[in-house]
Amino acid sequence: MGMTATTALWFLPAVIPLAIYISWNDMRTMKITNNSMLALLLVFVVLGPFAFGFPAYFWQFLQLPIVLVVGMALWALRLMGGGDAKMLAVMAPFFVTEDLPLILRIVAASFLGAVVIHSIFRFTPLHKLAPDWKSWTAGQGNLRGGFLGLNLAFPKGLALSMALVFYLVWVAVYR
Repeated sequence: MGMTATTALWFLPAVIPLAIYISWNDMRTMKITNNSMLALLLVFVVLGPFAFGFPAYFWQFLQLPIVLVVGMALWALRLMGGGDAKMLAVMAPFFVTEDLPLILRIVAASFLGAVVIHSIFRFTPLHKLAPDWKSWTAGQGNLRGGFLGLNLAFPKGLALSMALVFYLVWVAVYR
């Protein structure tokens, strides 16, 4: 069955402002802060038992260490930034595995949309609205995100935040 609309509605009011902050901060500094991840985790820890009920809550929470281990392995292989791995791990409990086909489509669309939106700002005069943001010059320096000689440094916190919010909104509206 997947996540219910009621469950999504428990999380949305707390997740939306955090997602905006995480996106904004990642585009500005190219960092996903530990404090923002602790806040997102706290949302799940506090609201999760009410949203999912205790048995499902504990199973959902089990996804966090599994995704964290995989993410840290990708970070060690220099395929992913540490902040991105942390964010994936903290986001994992919010996603219900029965919704995996939907989640994959939303994540793909979010990454595509984030790349397009960010590129529009980065490569046009619109970047002058926030000239000091580090995401405009991503790839110049020691940022992780390169693969096969390609510079893929990009504020993935923007795309990941979008994916979490869009998943919760889709479930709240269509279930």
